[in-house]
Amino acid sequence: MSKSLTNMDPRIEQVQNELRARFEEQNKTAKKGQIVFVGSSLMEIFPIEKMQKSLGLDKVIYNRGIRATTTADLLKSMDICIFDLKPSKIFINIGSNDIGFNVPESTFLANYNEILRQIKEKLPETQVYVMAYFPVNPVADFGESEAEHKSLFATRTNEILESANSKVATLAQKYHSEFINVNEGLADADGNLRQELTFDGGHMYPAGYEIVLQNMKKYL
Repeated sequence: MSKSLTNMDPRIEQVQNELRARFEEQNKTAKKGQIVFVGSSLMEIFPIEKMQKSLGLDKVIYNRGIRATTTADLLKSMDICIFDLKPSKIFINIGSNDIGFNVPESTFLANYNEILRQIKEKLPETQVYVMAYFPVNPVADFGESEAEHKSLFATRTNEILESANSKVATLAQKYHSEFINVNEGLADADGNLRQELTFDGGHMYPAGYEIVLQNMKKYL
């Protein structure tokens, strides 16, 4: 992962650009008025487009998550990720990279505020669901180096994520969006992401997303 579009591992930036180009092309034939999932890698690896086949929904779910995305990055891609699709429902999970990359909280919250403001302005009838951040597991050994561990968890702690949740929930309320916590069943007795659900302490296997999806069904 990387810190921004302007200071980035070229390989990550290339993948991001490829994803945006693919989404832009897919948007040309996608149905309007459907459901969109948007955010960072935590949303990108959510296999919802496959999982939805068993849900019996009357709407299609499009996943527009992009790895290493921050709130600032999403603001640059609002048309491709959201507005081109004119969704009836949006589920947002964005900001964990801001926290992980130590973006100043004032900047992170200002960007999130602008994301919600633009959606409210351009899609006033769309239902917006702001998702609580998933817990992380900074204590188990996932085979990473000490440097990799420190890079991922230096500022990405459950305490900081929980504090951010309360502030993001306030923003959601400001724009009459719904803040939802669909994390029940993800954490162990100590509040860490269950070790068997994650491959690096910060990202989940499909089994973790199965739990999340069960918790989300009432909103879909």
